[in-house]
Order: sequence, then C-alpha cells, then structure tokens
Amino acid sequence: MEDLELEGLRFPLGRFQPAARLGEADRLRLIEAVAGLAGTLRAAVEPLSASRLLTPFRPGGWTVVQVVHHLADADLNAYIRFKRALTEPSPLAATFRENAFAELGDYRDTRVAAPLALLDALHRRFALLLRGLLPEQFARKVTSPTHGAMTLDQAIERFVWHGRHHTAQIVALKARMGWQDGSP
Repeated sequence: MEDLELEGLRFPLGRFQPAARLGEADRLRLIEAVAGLAGTLRAAVEPLSASRLLTPFRPGGWTVVQVVHHLADADLNAYIRFKRALTEPSPLAATFRENAFAELGDYRDTRVAAPLALLDALHRRFALLLRGLLPEQFARKVTSPTHGAMTLDQAIERFVWHGRHHTAQIVALKARMGWQDGSP
C-alpha cells in the first residue's frame, strides 16, 4: 500500500489543524460537538457484528473495538487534563502508552455498550463543565509531552477533532468494505 493511501486511511479528516483563534461562537459549537461525539460514534459501531468490530480500520492499525476502547481511555485522560488546567498553573499532562493499552484484555471485548456508556456520561459531564466556564478560562494552559503547551481553547479543539477523526476511520472502513448498517 502506498504511503499516501495509508496516510488517507490513517487520517481520513486530515491531520489536526488548529484555528488561529476561536471566537465565542466557535467555542460554543465545539462544546456542542463534545456533547454529540458519543452519539455519532455509537451510530457508527452499534450495528456492527463482533467479527466486524475485530476488523482493523487500516493495515497494521487498531481494530474497530480497539478504537472504541481507546476513545474511552483517551477522553477520560483529556477530561482530567482539562480539569487540572483549570485548577493548577500550567500543569504537565500525563500521557499513556496507547498501543500498550490497546493490547490489554478489555480492548478485545466486543461488547461496546460499556465504553459507549462511559463516553456518553463523560461527554455530558464535560460539556456541562465547559458551558460553565468564563471566556478567559479557555486561555489557561496545559502542557502535553507530545503536543507542547496549548490553551484550553486549543485542547478542546483537539479533543473534538480526535473524536471525529477516529469515528471517521470507522465510517471509512464501513464504506470501503461495503458494510450496510444492520447487516452481519
């Protein structure tokens, strides 16, 4: 498979490109997007059979079910990073070994109801937190070992992109494979 083709499978929405500046309307759209991420993922994966959930979204990539479990873990971590940035001066965000997590037993469990329920609840709570913040609080910073220092505006933008990015990987796989929702 060509590098360019593999890049398209890996990043169906393209790589993350932050906005130069977020206005209040942009921020509100992102907050509403947070609230809807789990529902969009649910719609993409619930119709899939266990065997389809165990299909990698690209050669050498994670399976669909690993992506679902990854989103639950990554979003939990992002939520805690966000809260730390609101309560600590420029905290250093903890990372986790994503590929090592993906090899743990829970990532092979094809019953996606639990991670989807976790994401539903987490995203509702996250959106509630975000709706209650003052505009100047979005200028607070967190430092990621992989992405460097970023404002909470940038962090929420990356959070939404990340959820959409992984859901798009699943939707693209379904389209490539000709899987119709509800078929085995």
